[in-house]
Amino acid sequence: MSTSTQAPEQPRTRGPIDDAPTAPVAVTRRTPQGRFMKILPWIVTPALVILIVLAWHLYVTIAKVNPFVFPPPAAVGEAFVVLLADPATWSEVGITVTEILAGFAIAVVLGVLVGVLLGKLPWLELSIRPLIVISQVAPKVAFIPLFVIWFGFGMTSKIVLAALLAFFPVMLNVLLGVRSVERGQREVMSSLNASRFQTFTQLELRSLQPYLFAGMEVAIVLATIGAIVGEYLGGSEGLGAMVVRAMNSLDASRTFALILLLSLIGLVLYLIVNEAKRFFIPWHESVYGLRAET
Repeated sequence: MSTSTQAPEQPRTRGPIDDAPTAPVAVTRRTPQGRFMKILPWIVTPALVILIVLAWHLYVTIAKVNPFVFPPPAAVGEAFVVLLADPATWSEVGITVTEILAGFAIAVVLGVLVGVLLGKLPWLELSIRPLIVISQVAPKVAFIPLFVIWFGFGMTSKIVLAALLAFFPVMLNVLLGVRSVERGQREVMSSLNASRFQTFTQLELRSLQPYLFAGMEVAIVLATIGAIVGEYLGGSEGLGAMVVRAMNSLDASRTFALILLLSLIGLVLYLIVNEAKRFFIPWHESVYGLRAET
């Protein structure tokens, strides 16, 4: 009779790879409260719009406000339909949207480059921080005449103004993202003999992405404001210039319709950036946490 002996199993030693950070796993749990939260915006937002329009209509009717000063909602709606039916409007929309997107793209590229550089070099950030703050607190409207002199009345001056407004939130958020990486995570990458490029692409870039998209959500709004203000004060084309022409002709209904159109364009651009965040960083808590609740 033979007996066999088996060596006891040796405990496995934890290596550096076991301590590497892993992305959280999204668990979707649909609850009645989550379903209600998902449809809530589709109920509350239209209801608020209806209440605002009703209050607007009652005010101009009861107070008998002059329509040249404050037109009723029906007149604004009619002017909005006429505005959308005019092919010239869409040509101006294309100009304004091009200025917004070009300024936004320039701000994102420069913001990422400068933010990463300042995040890696704290001494440089401390040295030029006063200049950055001064460039942001200075009234941007005062630069418009200079931009018109330097770049003309065309699209270039509006793009520069849009980029100038949108640059700071992107740069600041990227700077915070680079510095938000924990020391322990850097030590793990060092123990895995990762190069600086690998550490940046696999750790730091992943960590700063939520900060980048947070800055981009603010930047797209500021780029929209910059392009429109530039057209309003120093342009001959675009929706901002159309607003000036409508005001000069004392057409309040058309002015309100143009403001409504500009607001919708800004909302659509913001939603596009927000959806891009959901696509590129589905692992982040700001995205998967909301999905888990709904």
